[in-house]
Amino acid sequence: MTIPLLSTKLHIPLARPNTVVRPRLTERLDAGMHRKLSVVSASAGYGKTTLISEWARRCGRPIAWLSLDEGDNDPARFFAYLSAALKFAGPKFEGAAFGLRQSPMPVPIESLMASLLEEIGFISDPFNLVFDDYHVIRDGTIEKMVAYLIEYMPPQMHLVIATREEPRLPLARWRVRDQLTELQTAELRFSREEAAEFMRNTTGSMLSPADLGVLESRTEGWVAALQLASLTLRGLEDPAAFIRSFSGNHAYIVDYLLEEVFQRLSGEVQTFLLRTSILDRLSGPLCESVLGSRADGEGDALTVSAQNMLERLEAANLLIVPLDNERRWYRYHQLFAELLQKRLQDSAASSEQHGRDNVAELHIRASLWYEMQGMELQAFQHAVAAADTGRAARLLEGERMPLLFRGAVAPVLSWLHSLPVEEMDARPSLWVMYASALLMTGQMNEARRKLEAGESALQNAEADERSRDLIGHIASIRATLAVSAHEAETILAESLRALECLHPDNIPVRASAIWTLGYAYQLQGDRRAAGKAYAEAFSLSRSIGHPMIAMMAALGLGMIQEGDNRLHEAEETYFNVLKWAGEPQPPAACEAHLGLARISYEWNDLDRAAQHAAQSIRLARRFDQSDRVVAGQVVLAQIKLAQGQAAEAESILVQAEQIAHYQNFETQRPAIAAVQVLALLRRGNRVQAAHLARKQNERYSLIRVLLSQGEADAALKELEPLEREAEEMGWEDRQLKIKILKAAALEACGDRPKAVEQLTAALTLARPGGHQRSFIDEGLPVYRLLCVAAGNSAELAGLRAAFEGEVLPVYKPINTAYAKKATAPLIEPLSERELEVLRLIAQGLSNQEISERLFIALSTVKGHNRVIFDKLQVKRRTEAVALARERGLL
Repeated sequence: MTIPLLSTKLHIPLARPNTVVRPRLTERLDAGMHRKLSVVSASAGYGKTTLISEWARRCGRPIAWLSLDEGDNDPARFFAYLSAALKFAGPKFEGAAFGLRQSPMPVPIESLMASLLEEIGFISDPFNLVFDDYHVIRDGTIEKMVAYLIEYMPPQMHLVIATREEPRLPLARWRVRDQLTELQTAELRFSREEAAEFMRNTTGSMLSPADLGVLESRTEGWVAALQLASLTLRGLEDPAAFIRSFSGNHAYIVDYLLEEVFQRLSGEVQTFLLRTSILDRLSGPLCESVLGSRADGEGDALTVSAQNMLERLEAANLLIVPLDNERRWYRYHQLFAELLQKRLQDSAASSEQHGRDNVAELHIRASLWYEMQGMELQAFQHAVAAADTGRAARLLEGERMPLLFRGAVAPVLSWLHSLPVEEMDARPSLWVMYASALLMTGQMNEARRKLEAGESALQNAEADERSRDLIGHIASIRATLAVSAHEAETILAESLRALECLHPDNIPVRASAIWTLGYAYQLQGDRRAAGKAYAEAFSLSRSIGHPMIAMMAALGLGMIQEGDNRLHEAEETYFNVLKWAGEPQPPAACEAHLGLARISYEWNDLDRAAQHAAQSIRLARRFDQSDRVVAGQVVLAQIKLAQGQAAEAESILVQAEQIAHYQNFETQRPAIAAVQVLALLRRGNRVQAAHLARKQNERYSLIRVLLSQGEADAALKELEPLEREAEEMGWEDRQLKIKILKAAALEACGDRPKAVEQLTAALTLARPGGHQRSFIDEGLPVYRLLCVAAGNSAELAGLRAAFEGEVLPVYKPINTAYAKKATAPLIEPLSERELEVLRLIAQGLSNQEISERLFIALSTVKGHNRVIFDKLQVKRRTEAVALARERGLL
């Protein structure tokens, strides 16, 4: 399900009648379009929106417009609207809200915005993006998003911000760089000539120069005050006397003028205005629902329809703004809305409980209308405003999909945070929703605390179907918390508990629990059970429109297909995931690219494999605290090794080691070691390869080491338990690997008939998937067997041909330049201090950290670095570490 968007927020406000053209300001905006940012900043009523909308229509560029409101203080909602607005900038922009909204893990702002900017870069023509009413944004995450957007925006883009207060952005930096245009209160004030034109246009009468001077002086060119004055002056016999009666500062003038305008309206209009002031946006049907059928003595019933009333108010220019060309949606001028809301609250307070109930009732009526229109978020917000906790809780939970899963995390968290503990304890479901929302924002520890509070509250609840479902929901959240740590036993136990307790109709949470169950089975090696669970989770999620769980389940199915050697099916699955994910791709799509990289590698399409691996790493970097970057680096290093780029492969593996060490990704260490052993064997460094294989208990790598050392009997002994396990578990990918290694071992033992028999069985297993690298990576012994294997099929011929490009250098240093560096004597040996610095570099310490560790100046550390690089004849840290390892210096 998608975040529901109001299209009216994306429209440039319509031209108002009698608008004063202000060339001195529009020319300033025109002149600033070569800079990154224009900020139009002044308090309410200075005509910021009118100025920018008039300029936008005349500037000659496409405009992406976004009118912001309080509800946009939700990063997912803001990003969805930003993506929707940018579609107006160019046809090549497809929208990028999916990534933040759907990611199962918190996404770093820099990565998310980098993805957005990458897509914006495809818009070739210059365009302007406008944020109107930016002052409503108080969320720190959104402010970081906007700052990043401005800092790295492409040159064809220009941002305009209209705000009541200076935005919390690094404006000083952009001023110094001449990247900022500013229009503030002094510039926005009407000049005497503009004030005269405005009054002429709005009142239809000519004021004397003296009266205009008084009016301009008293209002100080404040557009709102002039507009209110024009409304008040209509029909007055002595406008000059009224103008001379002005006194006080701006606030008092506006209050006075607003009161003057309001008091002169009929009771019917006053009632309409007060009761509909609770609405951010107005339409005829919504207003009629809010007004309802009332007999409380407050004004007469409407003599016209609400739609007709809105049109009459617009025709009278009564501080109401149309939001679309069809005149179906409107909003009140902000100053006017604030006055009306204050009067409504004052009225409620003066009439005690009855009045307070009336305001709450208006919000409930609005909530009911929005709910009937399927706009659950707006319905929820009005229920919160009415302090109707029961209704808000019901709307939050939703009938088929909780509001949380539809991108409304921030308003839900804000409301839950405001509730007293007693209210939460009375409704344990709110604790569970609180934990779920915190989990979606990456606040794992807080989520666990809320789950504990929910469980405590449930102890006092009646044991019924409802409480049992909540227990299941808690277990599902705990299973999800355990997924990122790959804790198979915990995931399994909590998933099974969830499925036992969850109500059969709670499809969204059941789908999530089934997916986590599949992941637990996969971690345990039970691929059949995992595949069954993934298929069920996928089907359920697709049926209710829950894209993230559907995508994660499909990724699981792809990995199961890979394990069954069904590479063509797996490839189709991964491509389908990318198709469902859309563009730009969300971080979770990294797993699909990684699968495609593994498959392309196996098919010996190394260039394509490298492209997918690199894209997987780029997407995985958007995750916070995820080992997916390391997984991608391991695959990319293996590809580089096969391409003959040994030095680059070593460098990538060093980076992977450092990340795994500092992030404590222990589960990735065997995979890193496997590729390191392969690289060491290709350089002939069997001793270090053996040490590394044993240290990480990487059994397949150890078998390769034994074969390289001529210990074929020991290799066969190591293969026996692995072969039994693979056959018992039905792991076809491992059976293929074992048969190839066994063939090489038997050949080394001199038993060629059995070796050929094993290789033929391996070829039979490999045929449906089209495997090649599984054979090529085992080197010369397997190539010799292929040359004597029976048959001369196109498949065998293709495999032999692929082999021959690597058969000679397979166990030699592939990059000769690197090999020369690794064996050539140093220009000068490294000193003890230089070796000490080099060891700290290999541990991943920064120059500053090395300085602090060794108690030496930062400049001294940098000097040591230069000498080390010169002696090793390298340019980068990673190259220095890789070469030092090769030479045995570390």
